[in-house]
Amino acid sequence: MTNSINWFEIPVTDFARAKKFYEILFDAEIMEMPFPGGKYGMLPCDMQNGVGGGIVQGEGFTPSDKGTVVYLNGGDDLNVPLSRIENAGANILLPKTAIGQNGFMAHFIDTEGNRVALHSMK
Repeated sequence: MTNSINWFEIPVTDFARAKKFYEILFDAEIMEMPFPGGKYGMLPCDMQNGVGGGIVQGEGFTPSDKGTVVYLNGGDDLNVPLSRIENAGANILLPKTAIGQNGFMAHFIDTEGNRVALHSMK
């Protein structure tokens, strides 16, 4: 086993708003996928070599700021996606914070009320 995580889903209540937020955050298109009884958007990922995930709206998917925190890839420099968060309608909880040899992290509440984090080495 290479990674303990292979997929994640971030619940959303307003799919269009969440899609727009994550497109701004990643500066990339969120591709919509078929999903029975709801809506699904794929976040940018390399399906052959890495962990992927998406945003999902549907029965049983409830945003929360409690519980598991997903760390999204902050790219080469965490300041880049972090600078987009507030203008895209979300709130930074923990600004860019050094975590020693493991790089940097930051936490935010997305437009749907989920606590999510970013990580990068710079």
